[in-house]
Amino acid sequence: MQTRTLGTTGPQTSALGLGCMGMSALYGDSDRTESLATVHAALDAGITLLDTGDFYGMGHNELLINEALRTAPAAARERAQISVKFGALRTIEGGFTGYDGRPNAVKNFAAYSLQRLGTDHIDIYRIARLDPDVPVEETVGAIAELVEAGHVRHIGLSEVGAESLRRAAAVAPISDLQIEYSLISRGIEDAILPTARELGIGITAYGVLSRGLISGHFDRDRKLAANDFRGMSPRFQGENLDRNLDLVDALRKIAEQKGVSVAQIAIAWVLSRGEDIVPLVGARRRDRLSEALGALDVTLDAEDLAAIERAVPAGAAAGDRYPAEQMAHLDSER
Repeated sequence: MQTRTLGTTGPQTSALGLGCMGMSALYGDSDRTESLATVHAALDAGITLLDTGDFYGMGHNELLINEALRTAPAAARERAQISVKFGALRTIEGGFTGYDGRPNAVKNFAAYSLQRLGTDHIDIYRIARLDPDVPVEETVGAIAELVEAGHVRHIGLSEVGAESLRRAAAVAPISDLQIEYSLISRGIEDAILPTARELGIGITAYGVLSRGLISGHFDRDRKLAANDFRGMSPRFQGENLDRNLDLVDALRKIAEQKGVSVAQIAIAWVLSRGEDIVPLVGARRRDRLSEALGALDVTLDAEDLAAIERAVPAGAAAGDRYPAEQMAHLDSER
């Protein structure tokens, strides 16, 4: 397994991480047995970075990772690095009502995560979205206290803009920024990515296949389950979906010329953006994981990259990446 280092102060991780959210929430029903097998397969392949959130299935995902690690070989368990997002406030019905970044809340969330995960520390801890009522300095300061106490190894951030990155980095070392980055979500290239690089902060890129939209496996006639987030996502609606799948068709032609899949070329493109970027693949099944791992063997030369840019130019996607009410929570979009 190839490795990369998250920023100047973060850990060395596998070049690909496994995003585990879909095993518990937001993409319709999942198969618990297959989810556990997929985590085990990822560990066997050398993936070390497992990404979760305490609000994924209201703790279900952390418990799932706990079980997967308990039943994995000891060596794989020791290599595993867990990245946890916290702060989202949920309703019994599954809705989101905001975010809580108060220092006491940060420590409360961490205590529950450590219990569910069955570990004595969290490798990377980050608030999922900034709390608009709490200065980022206070939230990061609370995580720094958890680092000093040995409960957290590294401080991360999620979906914050360049200014917030600077303010946070002035308080404590930040290992990485987790943010959406893909061929059709390239907003970080303007200010956020340059600022992260200036500050020595790595990027863990989620949504590298745009929730399956640019995986090559999504088609116009697919019926989404009622509990699938994509049913509310602007990029999966009506004419937006048609326009976005046209981009996928253009990308498919390049992938076929190279003898790889659409998903592999899309992941390889993110990998090619820099050694400081670790893509998170949201595979819920072993076959999808195997396909994603194949991206590590794809080399994109200058001609390939130019062809991809012509097929899927920056800003070509139709529709926002979240519904309007969720876009409003993104400090990175301000």
